[in-house]
Amino acid sequence: MNDKKKLLIYAHYYIPDTASTGQILKELAEGLLDTFDVTVICVVPSYLGTIEDQYKTQKYYKEKINGVKVLRIRVPEFDKTKGGSRVKNILSYFFGAMAATFKVGKQDYVFSISQPPILGGLLGVWGKWVNRNSKFVYGIQDYNPEQTIAVGYSKNKLILGAMMWFDKFSCKRSNLIITVGRDLGETLEKRFAKNRKIPKYTIINNWTNEKEIYPLERDNEKVVEFQKRYGLENKFVFMYSGNIGLYYDLEGIIKVIEKFQGVKTSEGKEVVFAFVGAGSVLDKLVLYTKKHKMNNTVFIPYQPIEELIYSLNAGDVYWCVNAKGIKGVSVPSKIYGIMAAGKPVLGVQEEGTEARKLINDAE
Repeated sequence: MNDKKKLLIYAHYYIPDTASTGQILKELAEGLLDTFDVTVICVVPSYLGTIEDQYKTQKYYKEKINGVKVLRIRVPEFDKTKGGSRVKNILSYFFGAMAATFKVGKQDYVFSISQPPILGGLLGVWGKWVNRNSKFVYGIQDYNPEQTIAVGYSKNKLILGAMMWFDKFSCKRSNLIITVGRDLGETLEKRFAKNRKIPKYTIINNWTNEKEIYPLERDNEKVVEFQKRYGLENKFVFMYSGNIGLYYDLEGIIKVIEKFQGVKTSEGKEVVFAFVGAGSVLDKLVLYTKKHKMNNTVFIPYQPIEELIYSLNAGDVYWCVNAKGIKGVSVPSKIYGIMAAGKPVLGVQEEGTEARKLINDAE
């Protein structure tokens, strides 16, 4: 007889999707199986916008992955560069997840993260409401509308005000908030400073599985194979690995990289800059390098999780960047993989950010 408490996780993305939160939630879900009967509600694999044919015929798909029950929702395919397409995809997940909540049975605990923006928190509130007497834990990976404001994505005060109201609503109805950085804890306190009723919260960093990511010798066969495949062999490589999106000021970084064409190290190695991943800014970066005839830049597609160890060992120095204004709003999870691989980090971070504190703490 199974007397474990039941835990429902709203994940948006879950393995095999390559989103960093999907990997973290996979490890969290599997790590809690000793204590909980875990169910995950997420979308069909679609992080890069496309969906395989096997997930195009039904509204819901039930799976079991390493002991975790997974209920997947079919959503429309989308183009990350087109806002309307992305919104339609996200709303399909939101309303599909609300309906799916009735399909997984009574739950004792509900865990949801702050993705998609605002809607992730509201799903947690919904799950708590459907499952009377359940406890809701809200995992804040990033804050909105603060993130939206920081990158100038919207300046509509009505929309931004509504976003803030709804996310504070989710915070107030949680039983516990988990933030992934010390600066995010400070932001939560600022949000509720006026009424002095700060929701209960704790700080737990994100992580990397050190059995999957660890230092390898430079002459490791698979590392050398990766370098050869993308023209990085016998070169000094600055690498960026992760989401090539709005929140990392990569359009500013590419202008700096342009100034380093033809540069060599003291040992005569050509200096190159590699970007591994995909995202809404990728096409702009590629276009910029072509327009300015840059030959010191390489673009590499997302690597499968099992191959990530080789790409994270193929570079010499790794970028960990955030756009200005992201302090207290988000923590770049890529830093944990870089540190697990034992690589030097080139941090472009504001004073007081969690990533900058980690870099300084680790010297």
